Amino acid sequence: MSDATAAELAEISRGTVTIDTTAELEKKWRRSRKTGKPLRIKLGVDPTSADLHLGHAVQLRKLRQFQDYGHQIVLIIGDYTACVGDPSGRNKTRPQLTHDEVRANAQTYLDQAWKVIDESKTEVVYNGDWFRELAFLDVVRIASTMTVARILEREDFSNRYKGEQPISLHEFLYPLMQAHDSVEVKADVEIGGTDQTFNLLLGRDRMRHDELEPQVCMTMPLLVGTDGELKMSKSYGNYVGIDDAPADMFGKTMSIPDALIRDYYDLCTSLAGSEIDEIMARGPRDAKATLAKTIVELYHGAAAGAEAEEAFNRVFRDREDPEDMPEVTLAPAQLDEAGTIWIVQLIIEAGLAAKNNEARRKVEGGGVKIDGEKVEDAKAQIAVKNDMILRVGKKNFRRIRVTE
Repeated sequence: MSDATAAELAEISRGTVTIDTTAELEKKWRRSRKTGKPLRIKLGVDPTSADLHLGHAVQLRKLRQFQDYGHQIVLIIGDYTACVGDPSGRNKTRPQLTHDEVRANAQTYLDQAWKVIDESKTEVVYNGDWFRELAFLDVVRIASTMTVARILEREDFSNRYKGEQPISLHEFLYPLMQAHDSVEVKADVEIGGTDQTFNLLLGRDRMRHDELEPQVCMTMPLLVGTDGELKMSKSYGNYVGIDDAPADMFGKTMSIPDALIRDYYDLCTSLAGSEIDEIMARGPRDAKATLAKTIVELYHGAAAGAEAEEAFNRVFRDREDPEDMPEVTLAPAQLDEAGTIWIVQLIIEAGLAAKNNEARRKVEGGGVKIDGEKVEDAKAQIAVKNDMILRVGKKNFRRIRVTE
């Protein structure tokens, strides 16, 4: 293997958890370089929500690396698989979405994905294009290629079965559908999170059954959220959104535990390992600030990164309110007759909590202020006036306005 090929493979492997198998990846890579035929790199996504965060971008950034090396990205939008619902990592059946809901989410997903991957070099396909053409006997044929014992090797299915938790039959079809996607697009490599390991490996089995060269399975780590405990997820409220405003993106990144700084550099930026080592040597405060600025620059540009850093320092170093902050506009119908709103509802309307319980915890934890005054009662009704400032935690500010 040439030095150039070895260097490329080392870089493309950086940050991965598993590669099944490294030898096959090397073989495919060398053949591609020799023939000039790009590898087909598959990522299947079920747009169950419209918003992307840095956790999603981990896999997208790996796709971009493959693009930069000249390979073909195949982004499969699971407009049919999302209607089934991925059971991966679930302890109960996932709610099913309608086809229209999935399609609407998909467009927003793609608009955000183009911030990371090159749209002009991406092949976008919808798996409904082949699944809607299948007859029931075709589905039976695909199902016949896999045993129930093999499906129950999945940890989540196994745990639910042993715990006598219900497993709907349609959930068994999901991994088969994802595996069949690999057959349809003739994937050379499939990328997914570690929670997708079983599904990816099943794709290898399906391809062998159809006498195709099996795909290489490359898993990426699940990015831990800003709370330092759970995987990044909008439902957990611990996410940094790709479409977040620069100030919010900077502030959220500054809130991550010091122990996660290196992981975020490795998984969320394109900096070389040696450069990251130099930054980390400066200490956690400086390293985290540089990380936050780097992430803002990736999605909003260099000027936005500098402005976000300046605004953050003004608030948290100089103890001033930010000059520019997101605004939240409330309609009169959202207020009661006295012109007040429940503090928990206000926090949710401001986008600073996803659920009532999360908002209550923020209030009870002492992290909520209105115009600098702490709100300690989670039952409090807040008299709303224009330009009042809601602060949740150390880094989240919202200017509240009321429509006429």
